[in-house]
Formats: sequence, C-alpha cells, structure tokens
Amino acid sequence: MEVITNMVGERPVVIFSKSSCCLSHSIKTLISGFGANPTVYEVDEMSNGQQIERALIQMGCQPSVPAVFIGQQFIGGANQIMSLHLRNELVPLLMNAKAIWIWKRK
Repeated sequence: MEVITNMVGERPVVIFSKSSCCLSHSIKTLISGFGANPTVYEVDEMSNGQQIERALIQMGCQPSVPAVFIGQQFIGGANQIMSLHLRNELVPLLMNAKAIWIWKRK
C-alpha cells in the first residue's frame, strides 16, 4: 500500500483506472466535468499494474478500478463517487481538496 500512498501524495485528485473500463471512463469524465484535472493512472498500461491492483483490493476497492482518491483520501469506486454526486457532496470534496476553485451550478 506504500506504493499507492506515494502515487497519491500531494495531488488533489487521483484516479486509478483501466483504459478499457467504461466505469473508469465515466468517473474520469464526471470529475473532469467539474473542472478538476485528475492525475490518472491506467493500471493496465503500467509495468507494476498488477501490484497496484492488488494493493487497491487490499485497501477495500472491489472491483479494483476505478479507485478515486480526493485530498489524498481513498473515497471509493464508481458507486461511492456517484452516490456523493447525487447527494451534492462531490463538489465540496473537490473544493476542499483544492481540485477546483469555483463551481457554478447550471
């Protein structure tokens, strides 16, 4: 899990993803849509991707991707992110992590 901690370090939003995962794509699109610029790691394209996936599973992410960290805290996968969004709790998290500065509801 230390490898995950190092990768997440000082970044406001980190998403562990797979390039072919539609849920990962949806979460990346959602978060980017608020103006955030997440750091994205495509584990299926990384040489140590299997090690990272095992670490994510040990942290409780089932399935292993997408795994979202906001403000260096593990938030969860697609279900957790969508639930936060539906409860209007995702934007405040992004703002507190300084991933976005201003957000105007349309």
